[in-house]
Amino acid sequence: MPGTLFVVGTPIGNLEDLSLRAARVLREASVVFAEDTRSAKTLLAQADALGTTNPQRRVTSYFEGNEAGRAAELASALAEDKQVALISEAGMPGVSDPGAYAIRAAIAAGARVEIVPGPSAALAALVGSGLPCERFTFLGFPPREAGARRALFGTLRDEVATMIFYEAPDRVGATLADLAAALGGARPASLGRELTKLHEEHVRGPLNELAAKYADTPPRGECTLVVAGGTAPAPAIDIEAELRKLLAGGLGPKDAAARLVVVTGKPRRHLYQLALSLQRER
Repeated sequence: MPGTLFVVGTPIGNLEDLSLRAARVLREASVVFAEDTRSAKTLLAQADALGTTNPQRRVTSYFEGNEAGRAAELASALAEDKQVALISEAGMPGVSDPGAYAIRAAIAAGARVEIVPGPSAALAALVGSGLPCERFTFLGFPPREAGARRALFGTLRDEVATMIFYEAPDRVGATLADLAAALGGARPASLGRELTKLHEEHVRGPLNELAAKYADTPPRGECTLVVAGGTAPAPAIDIEAELRKLLAGGLGPKDAAARLVVVTGKPRRHLYQLALSLQRER
């Protein structure tokens, strides 16, 4: 019979959040596939301190650049009836971190996949935000490219669930500004940073205030954004009428299309072609 793949959730900052079960699994594993082998050494030392050290345990790197190849190696280890643990640098593998290839490879090999839950930045930020938790949607990292990011946010105008995003500190200001433009500056939101660490902070307020706060001074540490959902579907936008209005106001097709991307969620190319067509009619 194949071995077992243990997908282990690890602390997102505070090593004291390593559970007894996670520590036991990491001690007993034959192989640990780790996104960052350096941070894995610290984590494994913490696990070993809670029980008997396993001198036969091997640690192998498993990150975004090599996960497709490493998944085959992982499947081979499972075929040898080995107990394999999969960890990311922080949090749960597969959630905005490498892990999906490994899990699919284990399933295809007929191995047992066991999930060992752990801390979650998304849930910690959600609960700490004070926003509704009954219904929420996790959206991971928004696109880096401004046009794609604004298009995504435009599609969320009618979302009624609380929304959770991960974001890099240097992009927080721009992301908050785009969210304010798409959803309305008065929409309640919260920025959770350094979660579970010494300087944990939840900064709460309307999107426009948070955008202004971080426009020129990025927050420090890893960040999670939580945004309240809408209370009712937004009124439908007459795209053609809005484009005509913008063109009549002096904007060119390119700028008019860019203006509507964030509030409609429509592809920029589609809006640009429509704007060109309307301009020719004038």
